[in-house]
Amino acid sequence: MHVVIVGAGDVGQAIASNLEDSHDVVVIDQDQDVVEELTYSMDVLALQGDGTELETLRAADVDEASLVIACTDNDEVNVVVCGAVKTVSNSFTIARVRRRTLLETWEGSQGAFGVDFMVCTDLLTARTIFRISGLPATQDVDMFVGGLVRMAEFELGPGSSVVDMTVQEADCYDSMTFAGIFRGDEMIVARGDTVLRAGDRVVVIGSPDSVVDFADDVTRRETTETDEVVIVGASEIGFQAAREFEEHGYRPRLIEQDHDRAREVAEALPNTLVMESDATDAEFLAREHIDEADVVIAALDGDEKNLLVSLLARRLGVDRTVAVIENLQYAELFETVGIDVAINPREETAEEIVRFTRAGHTEKVAMLEHDRAEVIEFEVNDSSVLAGETIVDAMGDLPDGVVIGAISRGGDLVTPRGETMIYPGDHVVVFVDAAVLDEVVEAI
Repeated sequence: MHVVIVGAGDVGQAIASNLEDSHDVVVIDQDQDVVEELTYSMDVLALQGDGTELETLRAADVDEASLVIACTDNDEVNVVVCGAVKTVSNSFTIARVRRRTLLETWEGSQGAFGVDFMVCTDLLTARTIFRISGLPATQDVDMFVGGLVRMAEFELGPGSSVVDMTVQEADCYDSMTFAGIFRGDEMIVARGDTVLRAGDRVVVIGSPDSVVDFADDVTRRETTETDEVVIVGASEIGFQAAREFEEHGYRPRLIEQDHDRAREVAEALPNTLVMESDATDAEFLAREHIDEADVVIAALDGDEKNLLVSLLARRLGVDRTVAVIENLQYAELFETVGIDVAINPREETAEEIVRFTRAGHTEKVAMLEHDRAEVIEFEVNDSSVLAGETIVDAMGDLPDGVVIGAISRGGDLVTPRGETMIYPGDHVVVFVDAAVLDEVVEAI
């Protein structure tokens, strides 16, 4: 497939990196230095130019493109790029935007502006915050098969009940599969004799109830429900996160220092308690019992501010901290100093767009650990190497680095074991090492 990407920032480069092995990719950017760097670092055609100009688009052979992705840091530019593409091509267009209002305008106008699919960075980030905040110790959470299957990534603390057990010893859950383990820079496919260590980040796939039971055991808590949510910062992401919690029945608290912004969001969020204060004021935080929160979400405009607020929350005794970061290079630093989860809006956007490019092959995709592995859902057809085979036999036709995590058959969850048969029409959820992803997608 011929793909044109306009904008070679963090989002554009992440998409190009993911697609370069399996597609013919052209990347357009106005910065000549960036273009030269891409020329030598990726297997793509990098062009210097303005993606809103027809001459530049024609140089990228946009008339031959199946897909054009506009992902600069400017919402209006991305919309104009899609409109310009439609004047010379029937390519499918994707626009990345930050403002939810622009997304709502596009949705209400039935595909206006020449945009076929729109991705809203702030809304995606808010929804990721909500998903991850619901279970303690999770690094990532996603749902598959319409909610029948849950995937979660947990970090094992020194006190976790499964530490120093083998996977076989720890596997005492009715409908859950241990899929993969991230140990430092190493990715390990979970096998029966794999020993779980403190600090491991373990990926499990199964029924929501079994995953919650595992979370209880991992954290040694009697309940994994998140009740008390505090959001620091009424940035657009903070506002959208509060709205997301409201829509799911929560009554979050939101701290915002700016008087006018605090008043604005208080009027827009009827079930959120908005407090006008400086979130680094330790006396205020103690007085408002912020230490009793189940999770504190730092969503200020600035990575350094979010780091400071998160560290202060940890010092007060908050169980779980989630921070928004704009610079992806800070992610490891944040988690090293004790922040539970660092979420990068640009990375969330890149993942969503890459998921969309896989729509013809898979039902759903979740990327883990900055795309070191993926969890994919697909429907088995007659030509699949899995069709009519037991799992143990089918695995012989697949490369190493694959674990079948769950099967949905007629709306019922089937926990996969070696002798489990797979039939055409089954929906299968699979953990895959990113290094063998293309080979696996083609086989299944």
